[in-house]
Amino acid sequence: MEVFTPEELEHDIMHDLKEEIFELYDASLQTLVELELTPSDNEMQRALFRSVHTIKGDLGLVGFTPMIEVLQYLEDILDMLRKNEIAYSNSLHDLVLRLLDKVTGFVDECVTTGKAKYDKDALDATSAIIKQFTTTNTHQHEQLLKNAIAANSDGMAEDTSAHAKNAIVIPKTGVPKNIAPEKQIDILFFRELMRPIEKRAGLPEGRGDKIAALALFINALSDTPIEEDQLAVACYAHDFGMAFMPDEVVNKEYDLTDMEQNLLRSHVYKSTRLLEHLPAWDGARKIIMHHHERQDGSGFPLGLSSDNISEGAKLLAIVETYINLITQAKCDVPVMSEIDAIISINKTHKHGFSGKWLRLFNKGMTEYLNQ
Repeated sequence: MEVFTPEELEHDIMHDLKEEIFELYDASLQTLVELELTPSDNEMQRALFRSVHTIKGDLGLVGFTPMIEVLQYLEDILDMLRKNEIAYSNSLHDLVLRLLDKVTGFVDECVTTGKAKYDKDALDATSAIIKQFTTTNTHQHEQLLKNAIAANSDGMAEDTSAHAKNAIVIPKTGVPKNIAPEKQIDILFFRELMRPIEKRAGLPEGRGDKIAALALFINALSDTPIEEDQLAVACYAHDFGMAFMPDEVVNKEYDLTDMEQNLLRSHVYKSTRLLEHLPAWDGARKIIMHHHERQDGSGFPLGLSSDNISEGAKLLAIVETYINLITQAKCDVPVMSEIDAIISINKTHKHGFSGKWLRLFNKGMTEYLNQ
């Protein structure tokens, strides 16, 4: 491993660089998701080229040289793609994702610590492979991409057994394993309570498990994860208050009146109060109270925004929305596919969700769905 120490730059410049790179990374992830759905969409192909081109340019402006060569060759490939000279593929998707992950990690480390480790051999090997791309050797493209991915796989073997060993698996439940026995008993109790509440509220069976398991999966991707036990309890208990709502309101299949909507929103308070005499779960109570709040202040019940919202609530909001979109049809609105749901979250709900957790959600779901 090599160590890169950038030239001394003003703090504001470094901060702006990191923010710009991460915004471009987010945009690239959304574009990659949409290309999975419509791989021949030339507008999306052009958008991906522009994002990578801008990232490379930004790194060049501040002299972050180790990443520039490999991004130049990647940009050349994406230029061929936008000109319809080559076809989009899952392998190209994987390579772009791996390289952008490396770039964002490199930038984050440089800005945070003033230096960054990087695998020069892997980057040089990747550059040597992908610079072989031409419009006349299309029959070699798939193998070249696989070789480039392997060069960036941190030593993982690419054979079938290794792939199975490293497969991304989302558990069936959200009960953490390495916690105190008394807390595990509590979580199992809350999980059992969730079942009749799901049934009474007309929610899909197992919805609580899906939300909790996915939340813990995304949480594990964070450098500063939320306490697993508090997050798990919040995921299982956040809708307990629905059991104390009138059935004709909970299961109403057409627009709610203002009074009915306010009544339904009060389930947040009811869910929170059920835990108020259990001090071990104060963190979960806060997550539950905030899980309908939104970054832009448009949520309820308190109209909180940004840093005033619990981190666990920010994650739960994204995961619950996703699970609802893929499992819970309303009136004449059909259930979405997983990829459509991810696109919808990024397009329709983006300003209401935390950028950090949305980025981790996109990363985790893209890798999971495309493994």
